[in-house]
Amino acid sequence: MADFERLWVYLSGNPLVSLLATLVAFYFATHINRWARHSPLVHPVLVAIALLIGFLMLTGIDYASYFQGAQFIHFLLGPATVALAIPLFDHRERVRRLWLPILLACVTGIVTAVGSTLGIAMLLGAQRETLLSLAPRSVTSPIAMGIAEQVGGIPSLAAGLVLLTGSIGCVLGPWLLRWLKIEDPSVRGFTMGLAAHGFGTAQSFASFGAMAGAFAGLAMGLTGMLTAFLLPLIVSLLGL
Repeated sequence: MADFERLWVYLSGNPLVSLLATLVAFYFATHINRWARHSPLVHPVLVAIALLIGFLMLTGIDYASYFQGAQFIHFLLGPATVALAIPLFDHRERVRRLWLPILLACVTGIVTAVGSTLGIAMLLGAQRETLLSLAPRSVTSPIAMGIAEQVGGIPSLAAGLVLLTGSIGCVLGPWLLRWLKIEDPSVRGFTMGLAAHGFGTAQSFASFGAMAGAFAGLAMGLTGMLTAFLLPLIVSLLGL
């Protein structure tokens, strides 16, 4: 027993344990999601997060030690996002024909998301830091954290709100699209990517096909880029 404890102390301080735990958690999460027939209620990211939280609490590993190993996966987030351009390249002619509706839809979505979020939060009496952390909730986590820090919000709170937004978007988005009888995969995908960023993009690939996933990736990238420019302007206009 003493030998096992010494071995665990050694392994718990090794960054590879965190990397292995992350990969194993996501492996089981994808199987759980497949068993649930790709239900957004058990999205692989949410299940993996829950499994990892349980693992860290059970083992007593602090987040800083965990991230030493997880940073290898964190590094791959950038290349993975860029790789979304590969399926989009196959549909470049459709994107070229629809560039104006795509741009207008993206700007409208950003203004609606930011405006409605800030309006409701202000009516409920939210503090300034909370408002500025809520504002970028509809873009992917790395961009949302950067924007929140730039405008005076709390990056960690913004990241949590992004996860919550993506989860809700994955649950309600497909249902709303079916209720509105929207069948075009490009419209479905773009809507999911705009409203639910990375969560919606993954859901689009799994549920609606490659074209929907490609347009979801386009919406996620455009929304993040435009929000970085538009949000500080909106915040200054509102006097926050």
